[in-house]
Amino acid sequence: MPKTNNRVASRAKRKKILKQAKGYWGSRSKVYTVAKGSVEKGLQHAYAHRKLKKREFRRLWIVRINAAARENGTTYSKLINAMHKKGVNVNRKVLASLAVENPQAFAEIVKFVSN
Repeated sequence: MPKTNNRVASRAKRKKILKQAKGYWGSRSKVYTVAKGSVEKGLQHAYAHRKLKKREFRRLWIVRINAAARENGTTYSKLINAMHKKGVNVNRKVLASLAVENPQAFAEIVKFVSN
């Protein structure tokens, strides 16, 4: 019995990889074997950086909250501790946006939890 190849599936698999490699430099976007490695490495970076993105944003929010808290006469750690004791459940993302976009509301929160 003769050997058969599933040409349609093979071509589709290669096209999928080359489509993902579009925009890569040189043979990374043209040659399947090179593109395959580049795409796999790129996907690994994408996976890892989706996790890092969450850490980086949390750090940014903490920096913004700390800066605004210091303008209101307290520190980040004291503010968060006071909020937990008072039962104010506002997450860091919202606190940071308040600190940047609406400093008066942030000052009111600081005043409320510090009393």
